[in-house]
Amino acid sequence: MILRLTGTLDFQSQALQLRAERQRVVASNIANADTPGYQARDFDFAAALRNATSAVSGRGGALGGPITGDVFTGAVSSKYEPPLNYAMPSQTSLDGNTVDMDRERASFVDNSVKYEATLRFINGSVRTMLDAMKSHNGG
Repeated sequence: MILRLTGTLDFQSQALQLRAERQRVVASNIANADTPGYQARDFDFAAALRNATSAVSGRGGALGGPITGDVFTGAVSSKYEPPLNYAMPSQTSLDGNTVDMDRERASFVDNSVKYEATLRFINGSVRTMLDAMKSHNGG
C-alpha cells in the first residue's frame, strides 16, 4: 500500500519538476522576444514525462515508479534538463527571431494552470494519507 502511495507522489513530483522546467523555458522565450536571431525553444512535456516514468523507474513504463536519478542522462541529480527542440515559427521575421508572443503567452498560462493542478493533486494525496493515518477513536 505504501509503495502505491509513494509511487503516486513520485510521479506527481516528477511532473511538477518538468512543469517548472517548461515554465523556465517558456519564460526565457518571452524574455528574448526582441532579441535578434533568437530561436524559440520548447520540449515535448508528454514525452519527457513518459521518459521519466519508464526509463528511469525500471518498471517498464509503469506510472508511479520511483525516480532515482536524472531522467534525461541517467545520472543522479536534482536538475532536470529535457532535450529542447526549436519551436516552429508561425511567421517569418526580418531579424530572425522565432518567438511568437501569442503562442508563448498561451503556453505560459496553460503550463501555469497545469502546475497549479499538480500542486493541488499532491496536496490532496498528502491530505488523504494523513487522514488514513489518523486513529478513529470513540464512536
